[in-house]
Amino acid sequence: MSVSLGLLVLRLVVGLVIAAHGSQKLFGWFGGPGLTGTTGWLSGMRLRPAKVWAIMAGVSEFGGGLLLALGLLSPLGSLGIASAMLMAIILAHWPRFWAMDGGFEYPLLNLAAALALAITGPGRYALDSAIGIALPAPATLIAGLVLVVLGIATALASRVPEHGTATSGPAASPVHG
Repeated sequence: MSVSLGLLVLRLVVGLVIAAHGSQKLFGWFGGPGLTGTTGWLSGMRLRPAKVWAIMAGVSEFGGGLLLALGLLSPLGSLGIASAMLMAIILAHWPRFWAMDGGFEYPLLNLAAALALAITGPGRYALDSAIGIALPAPATLIAGLVLVVLGIATALASRVPEHGTATSGPAASPVHG
């Protein structure tokens, strides 16, 4: 019981915080930029088509966070969060580490929590357990991780090259990761 209760607390906190973060990108909730602002931000990072990547960023955080919090269709929510956090680390925060310096400390913690929950499963207090859903393991996790890597590779390949700019990295934004 204590392990399942611990997993529930972790799922709720990480899932709901990430879902709220995604709602900033998609809907402009909680002071976020909404889809238009997120599209502009990702366009500034040279991702094309920026609107597609903005929708994917928002959906992977909002949808992944909700699925994780509910313990539904595990490990799909964890994989959505993992893909969003890896993108944030690679495109917005690297090579800085500490969050106070705009680094990847916070997305790394979210990534670790999401992967740990993908590996352990959602626990007893989850919708998967309540309604008897069990995606095939470990095939779902392995296939999902392959898709995450392919998605990140596609995003990086879709970036347009910089044309004579002196910047060494993407523009900073308060809606990162």
